[in-house]
Amino acid sequence: MSPSPNSPSEIVRLAIPSKGRLRVPVINLLEKAGVKILLRDEDKLLSSPTSRPEIHVVFMRAEDIPTFVEVGAADIGITGLDLVIDREADVEELLDLRIGAAEVVLAVPQSSDIESIHDLPDGARIATRYVNLARKFLEKLAPEKGFRIMQIGGAAEIMPMLGVADAIIDVRSTGITLKTHGLKAVEVLLRSSARLIAYRKLSPSKREIVEKLKLMLEGVLNASKKKLIMMNVPDRFLKSVVEVIPSMSGPTIAKVEAREPMWEVYAVVDEEEVYDVVVKVKRRGARDILILDIEKIVP
Repeated sequence: MSPSPNSPSEIVRLAIPSKGRLRVPVINLLEKAGVKILLRDEDKLLSSPTSRPEIHVVFMRAEDIPTFVEVGAADIGITGLDLVIDREADVEELLDLRIGAAEVVLAVPQSSDIESIHDLPDGARIATRYVNLARKFLEKLAPEKGFRIMQIGGAAEIMPMLGVADAIIDVRSTGITLKTHGLKAVEVLLRSSARLIAYRKLSPSKREIVEKLKLMLEGVLNASKKKLIMMNVPDRFLKSVVEVIPSMSGPTIAKVEAREPMWEVYAVVDEEEVYDVVVKVKRRGARDILILDIEKIVP
């Protein structure tokens, strides 16, 4: 059976986390970029079409995504940089999505006098699921210590309490979990965030689809924490108002048909600057000021 005229010639498989701290932020980011997952609320769902017929989502464990993308079982994926590095995956990193920020840290009991990796005793047992990342870090900073790396699947925080390990290497988002289990971080191995990664041997047609998705994701990221400010400015105040407006490439100005010579001025500014900008332009004669959210900024 031949495909319908509206069917894409190729479909890009996008792997995203099936659970965990990245799942919801990733889904929200994709939706803002115009890729809505159509079956996201189904129980035990393994895959789903999206609002973009050329993109199909596959749900899998975040730690498995780098390997699946490396071998081409998924064309692209979204997962943490920490997992990409630990899996030593040969993939193409396309974009830092700036969500899921976290640190991979070396943590020890709060009651101990240990303040750095060098205070750990020789041969100390370190429990972690980041075996490769941990090995490289420990061999670089303290090769003479002969630390023993203990591979675990999860629940690293409980290991020192059980007497199974002297320290752990694990991911930290807020630090609350470590503190709750009586641990403190003494070294930061890596600062991580979610990344868009790709199979290195994508076909030209799939590469085109992926580049379009990357462009839309960049548009969402560019708009993050920015606002659009619009205002009317009488002609006699225009120069004074424009002087205090920060913007990406300068404010946009358009003539307003009014009894008094008037201009419409609008600009994109950082969210944290909005308060000061509004106060300044108001004092200099601007009026009818609107502050709007921005969905995307595509350069």
